[in-house]
Amino acid sequence: MRSTVGKPAAFLLCLSLACIVPPLLATKKEKPASTANEQKRAVHALNRLTFGPRPGDVEQVSAMGVDRWIDQQLHPEKISDDSIETRLSALRTLHMSTKELREEFPDQQMIRQVMDGRRSMPSDPPRRAIYEVQIARLRQKQDKRDQKEPAIAPEQAPQGPSASESAKTAEELAAAAASADAAPNGDTSGTNAANTSSGDIPASMSANEMSMNPPAETKMTPEEEAEARRREDRLYADLKVQSLVDLSPDERYKKVMELTPDERLAFAETMRGAKGVEFVTGMNPRQKETLLAMNNPQMVIVEELSQAKLLRAIYSERQLEEVMTDFWFNHFNVFVGKGPERFLITHYENEVIRPRALGKFEDLLVATAKSPAMLFYLDNWLSVGPNSMQAQGMPERPIRYGPYGRPRRFPNPNARRRQNNGLNENYGRELLELHTLSVNGGYSQRDVTEVAKVFTGWTIERPAEGLGFRYDPRMHEPGPKFVLGHKIKSKGEDEGKEVLHMLATSPQTAHFISLKLAQRFVSDDPPAALVDRMADTFQKKKGDIREVLATLFHSPEFWADDTYRAKVKTPLEFVASAARATGADVQDAIPLVMKLDNMGMPLYRSQPPTGYSMKSDAWVSSSALLNRMNFALAFTSGKVRGVKVDATQLAGGPPSPPDPNALLSAMEEKLLAADVSKQTHDSIVSQMSSNGAASPSGNASQPKPPDASLIAGLLLGSPEFQRR
Repeated sequence: MRSTVGKPAAFLLCLSLACIVPPLLATKKEKPASTANEQKRAVHALNRLTFGPRPGDVEQVSAMGVDRWIDQQLHPEKISDDSIETRLSALRTLHMSTKELREEFPDQQMIRQVMDGRRSMPSDPPRRAIYEVQIARLRQKQDKRDQKEPAIAPEQAPQGPSASESAKTAEELAAAAASADAAPNGDTSGTNAANTSSGDIPASMSANEMSMNPPAETKMTPEEEAEARRREDRLYADLKVQSLVDLSPDERYKKVMELTPDERLAFAETMRGAKGVEFVTGMNPRQKETLLAMNNPQMVIVEELSQAKLLRAIYSERQLEEVMTDFWFNHFNVFVGKGPERFLITHYENEVIRPRALGKFEDLLVATAKSPAMLFYLDNWLSVGPNSMQAQGMPERPIRYGPYGRPRRFPNPNARRRQNNGLNENYGRELLELHTLSVNGGYSQRDVTEVAKVFTGWTIERPAEGLGFRYDPRMHEPGPKFVLGHKIKSKGEDEGKEVLHMLATSPQTAHFISLKLAQRFVSDDPPAALVDRMADTFQKKKGDIREVLATLFHSPEFWADDTYRAKVKTPLEFVASAARATGADVQDAIPLVMKLDNMGMPLYRSQPPTGYSMKSDAWVSSSALLNRMNFALAFTSGKVRGVKVDATQLAGGPPSPPDPNALLSAMEEKLLAADVSKQTHDSIVSQMSSNGAASPSGNASQPKPPDASLIAGLLLGSPEFQRR
């Protein structure tokens, strides 16, 4: 990515590299006299328990009392959060079941079933339109594959497109675009190029330039014919888009729905990126989803979930609940790019993680273990015990046992066995290493194998239909297991519950979870004494996460001077805190989601089960900080689509203080509670001086007024704002 920052901004970048890891306490212009200072405590609490303070938050928390505010955040059920629900109401997928998501936004398996007649075509027009476009896309791909078969002899090659397969000529395309508004049902046949409106097709574009058809005498291969038709379809669709952009949103949607499936497919190809977003602006949620789903149905689910995550982080009043939801999702990470996870993750975050984010750890552990998202991600749903009924080919009907536990009816060795995927240890290993005991938790490879046997049979009920957890005794490994020196008696599904309880109440788990929480809220290397006290609370309170956090938030280590602005923000924390600090109005969160992709933190796309790191060394580099600086400058100057930032309001707004120094001081107070180092302050002053060297008319005696947007961007890109 090319640098877009000026010299003083580049100096800030160098300053960030030098100062972002060590504390800046020694370089602040002013330092509160005591850590007991209520305003400083409010700033610290807001930086750690939320995604960053908003304008007015510091004063509000100080007036309420920091301890009382912390207690309120620990009980989110007592906090009204109606405003965020209003913002999320347009994201329909958040309120759909997994089964509904799969039917509304089908994957290729579902599309093929409809195409092959194994499933009926939906009768609902919007849903039907999505299926028709995806079927047209699959058939187009099949045609491409068929055309790659051994070519026929040259003398047998077709002489240009046949009459039955002829595409629209350039004149027909121009006429179609011109008459798109007048022709009913999208029918543009019989029109003439002479009737084309000059506003639809550029006058400089000749018919020859528009035509994708070669002269009739030119010989074409089938592949060339097909590609020519596709180019014509895309051109036609692009012209159609041009003719529709000035219509009302409802009329735009209606015209697209009147197109044939092949025309809609070509239309979808032209609607990728910003053009597509602009085209659906003003449409209702169902209309938007329908048109965007024509490109990639499942991406609508992922994008709406990503928007919701950012909007909650920015606007939810239940900030600690959102911080902890993000923490636990990262701890129990699943990857959206694996198979049907796109259908499963919405339920996983909203129904499994968030309701238990401040509850009992064991409840959360069991819920994740039974979640289809986790079962699929770590392949446990396919895990089959080597001595299970399924592996041995035993029939599905019940088997009667004799007095010594032996089956009266033995399996037929010639019977057709169902697919046996074997024992899968993925979940057993991650359960011990990442979810509970930690990599140094004292378990062995044998423990991993035994835990994997315990969880055989924990599978998904009809996964193709998006249903939930099911225990299948035929997949379960029979007999006792030995885990961490404990004998687990053979008792089917209850074996897994016993192991989860044993792990959730283990002292090693208490220490590991306490360590990770301290790393999130205190420092990358938290004091051992604090972690020990938290672990003690964890065990005494039976894994009550709220109680463990209360121990943390009321500890002297949490309030120590060297923890103040000592944690480097992840990209999610940085972007959300920038929006909160500036009071931004986010009408479309997708551009912010894309910025997170550029910063190396695409939401729900951490492929390894470790999730994203909370430590500074994962996020501090020259390129990473340059991306943040460029984002900050674009963000405050109104160059991030869908987001409005009023920088003048940050300066006490309008009119802004005419004195540059007064303006800078006001904005330092608003955005950073005046916690700005001398180096950062001087760098911004230098930038302001350079920017105001001459007036717009060239008269140096009339300097330009200070640029509030630029100052805000430089402050957001400063080393102080990069940390919380």
